[in-house]
Amino acid sequence: MDRPRSAMDIQSDYRGRALIMDLNSQDLWLVLDKRYQPLGTVMGHCVYSMGMVDHLIVDIKGLLHGEVRRHLAIARDLAHSRMKFQADQLGADGIIGVDVKIELTHHNEWLEVTILGTAVRHVGQGLKTPPVE
Repeated sequence: MDRPRSAMDIQSDYRGRALIMDLNSQDLWLVLDKRYQPLGTVMGHCVYSMGMVDHLIVDIKGLLHGEVRRHLAIARDLAHSRMKFQADQLGADGIIGVDVKIELTHHNEWLEVTILGTAVRHVGQGLKTPPVE
């Protein structure tokens, strides 16, 4: 079969795999040049309640950033582990292009952390081996 010239040339029964990723064209070229295969977008998400009763305490301790930092660390670690689990399910060697979004919502009572990245797997031969964790 000839190579398709446009998306319209692909048959309706196409069983290929669509790829969604959070990389621009230059990043994609660098990934492919180093012999990594993008596997897809992985995401970790966590909404952490800092408590309605403790809202005043959080505000007071928040001046010193101690309590808020503790809540942020817990939510960020949970979102990160969820993203890594998705990457492991895809058989990835690593995650690149990671974007972290942190928001305080519902009158600063909920902390929402969203982490998004692209899972990649090394497919090259020879000396170019993936980094070790």
